[in-house]
Formats: sequence, structure tokens, C-alpha cells
Amino acid sequence: MIRVLVAEDQSAVRAGLVLILRSAPDIEVVGEAADGERAVALARGLRPDLVLMDVQMPRLDGVSATRQVVAEQLADVLVLTTFDLDEYVFGALRAGASGFLLKDTDAKDLLEAVRTVARGEGLIAPAVTRRLIAEFAAKPVREPTADPAVLEALTRREREVLSCLGEGLSNAEIAGRLDMAEATVKTHVSRLLGKLELRSRVQAAVLARELDV
Repeated sequence: MIRVLVAEDQSAVRAGLVLILRSAPDIEVVGEAADGERAVALARGLRPDLVLMDVQMPRLDGVSATRQVVAEQLADVLVLTTFDLDEYVFGALRAGASGFLLKDTDAKDLLEAVRTVARGEGLIAPAVTRRLIAEFAAKPVREPTADPAVLEALTRREREVLSCLGEGLSNAEIAGRLDMAEATVKTHVSRLLGKLELRSRVQAAVLARELDV
């Protein structure tokens, strides 16, 4: 069972999400939160596998809540967004969010997104991620750019995989481009995340764009 905590301040939206999630036999909704502080508190107490986190919430915004949940390794975080692509979204990326989910996503895609992130694959929709990363690259970086020296720990092949992540490619697409097995791609992704001390593929994609890998 995939244990999910839903954090969304709009009660109607939250109820809809919960209804959809509970329709799946392999997903269990273990808690609901209407603000960021409650989301963090419930994550600490319930230890869900995944938190479905709205970006803009009262008391504590979704970015700050995501940062706390990820820092304490309480759960993976799947961010809910209207896809405004504002700094809140980019802040959530830097905070360690594992992926994005549009609020108007249909039921089937919502369930598949939860399952995908639960498997450890942060790029839930490559086309969406590519657009997100392109917008990210076009904006001025307000935080200090990452130190290029962090790439020295990577092998040549790992750098190539990181570059592909920066383009928003899926494992299958990376395998096709680099002419390697998909299982090998997964191994390289896992290793480079460990070396770069990142928690998600999405963080790796943003780092690749920041450093122009």
C-alpha cells in the first residue's frame, strides 16, 4: 500500500483528491491537512510514503513545508500546482520536491503520478517537466548558483545522464539517446543522486540547468 497524506487548503479540492485516491486498491489516504504546519506535524506522526502538497497554503506555505518534510526525511513530496510557474514552484524544487501534479489532472493520471513518485521516479510527466525547466532557465537565478565543482565526483557517463535529466527526459528516452539499457540508466541516476546529495530527479534536472551541463 502507498500511504498518502493530502495537504490542500481548499476543502472541496482536498475532498476530491481524497475521493480519487481512495478509489485505488493500492493507495491509502492516512491523513488530511489544510495548512502547511498541520502537514508537517502529520507527516512526523504518520510517516506517510508520500505527501501531496499544495504550494500556497496558510500558516506555513507549501515550499517551507516541503523543505521540512524532505529535510527530516519524513516522506517524498508531490507538489500540487496550478502551473503558474512562479517562484513558489521553483522554491519547491530546490526544497526537494519529487515532482509536480497539476490540479486539473484527471483521476487516472493522478493515481499514476502517485504510483510513479512512490517508485522513486520524480519526472512524472516529461513534457511538463521540460516546460518547467525551460521556464526556470529563462528566469534570473535569485539564489546562489550551485558550485560546478560538485560535478567532479561524476563519471563521464553520469554527466551525460545528468544532462539528459536537465532536458526532462524519461529513463526510456535517456536509454534510447545514450544507447544503454533502461536498467543501467536507473543505476546511473541513483548513483549521481547519491554523489550530488540530491533526493529527486527533479532536483538533478534543475541543477543540470543551473550549471548548464
